Amino acid sequence: MAEALDPVFQIQRVYLKEASLEQPNSPAILLASEQPTVDIQLAVAAEPAAEGVYEVAVSATVHTKIGEKTVFLVECKQAGIFEIRNLPDEQMGPIMGIACPQIVYPYLRGNVADLISRAGFPPVHLSEINFQAMYEQQQAQQQGNGTTQ
Repeated sequence: MAEALDPVFQIQRVYLKEASLEQPNSPAILLASEQPTVDIQLAVAAEPAAEGVYEVAVSATVHTKIGEKTVFLVECKQAGIFEIRNLPDEQMGPIMGIACPQIVYPYLRGNVADLISRAGFPPVHLSEINFQAMYEQQQAQQQGNGTTQ
């Protein structure tokens, strides 16, 4: 009966949940000689999918512009389904905010680079992310706002 209380952490599936690419100013913007600016935004979200099963998603938005005109805009969300059972509540936040995103993120990086290169641009390689620092920063912000998770 002790087996039922053993901690469980298993990856059920990693999948591309959402991807979009926009080039609203093509083909004219492709003839521009200036270097574009690149803005990259990342987000992590976790929600229950079933009893002891969670979906953790990492999203990236890559927006490149020349002046005020968009060269391309990529939005991509990579997700994973994880079975997580019999862990203390205080470990659930770090597992879903650090461990799960670290597993999903390499797939997101590959999909973003592939999508951009398939659109005819040099790939944008998302840099490595320290999800522990990101998680700790979010926790500090929430505590500063008087909310806890």
